[in-house]
Amino acid sequence: MSSRLYQPPWDFLLSASKTSLQSFELSRLSNAANLRKEIVALMDQWLADQSNATVARLLLEERDRATRAAETAAGGDKQPPEMPTVSDNFFANRHVAKSATGGKS
Repeated sequence: MSSRLYQPPWDFLLSASKTSLQSFELSRLSNAANLRKEIVALMDQWLADQSNATVARLLLEERDRATRAAETAAGGDKQPPEMPTVSDNFFANRHVAKSATGGKS
């Protein structure tokens, strides 16, 4: 695959016959179709490689989680208990008045 841009031969094209211009057009369309095929193949390969890498990453993370869970279950990794958040205990000591609930208990 060429990385340089193709510059059409303007002098030739301006003085070319109808048949020559048609031939030039077909050669450029053929080249464009070939490039499109290469791009599609590269995109398919890129997508497959990205998918495989993502699966590998998920498996690595799952193994790490399983290892940490096994260590925690075995008592090897003692973590402090989770502290409740403010939203967990915000209304813990608050009493609701009967008038606020419509007088029903």
